[in-house]
Order: sequence, then C-alpha cells, then structure tokens
Amino acid sequence: MTVREMCGTLQLNVLVNCEGLDRNVTGGYTGDLLSWVMARLPAQAAWLTVMGNVNTVAVASLKDAACIILTDSATLDEDAEKKAQQQGITVLSSQQNSFELGAKLAALLQ
Repeated sequence: MTVREMCGTLQLNVLVNCEGLDRNVTGGYTGDLLSWVMARLPAQAAWLTVMGNVNTVAVASLKDAACIILTDSATLDEDAEKKAQQQGITVLSSQQNSFELGAKLAALLQ
C-alpha cells in the first residue's frame, strides 16, 4: 500500500507532501518517546505520534519512515514543517487517536 492509498482510505490530511505519497508503507509504529522510537521504528513504516516538532522529523528521516501521522489533531510546528520539506518527509494528520488509527492501519496492512 502506498502513502497515497493509505491517506484516501483512512481519510488523512496532508500537511507536508514531499513527493512521498507514492512511497510504500510496509508497517506502522506508534510512539511519542523519541529515543524509544528511534530504536524501534522500522524503515518504510507509518509513524503515529502526537509530537509535531523538528526532532520528530529528524527521527523519521534517520529511520527512513514512510511518513509521520500526527494523531489527535496534533499540530506540526513551523520549524518542523520547514525541516520536513527539507528532509523530504511526508507529514499527515488525523483527528483520530493513535489507538483507533493504528488499529485501522493494522487491518489495512494485513
């Protein structure tokens, strides 16, 4: 499944599109503690978090995440948006919480 297909199915909003909508999503990961996520986030995973700052973008870039999904209507700060554009990280958002959205993503990827 591509990020674009996931967006359509899960009704996600695109906050930063760096031509990453055609990347494959092979899994998902939910977490907000950046050091924990940095040790565990698989490459090409959709990362569900409420952390919308530059450090989140750095971790996503380092781990080659397919995208970041900000849940619970969390916002992306201005510095993070610029960094995501520079790093080519697609950032999406959802009003759903991480549990609800993660369950739907898991079902989609099975």
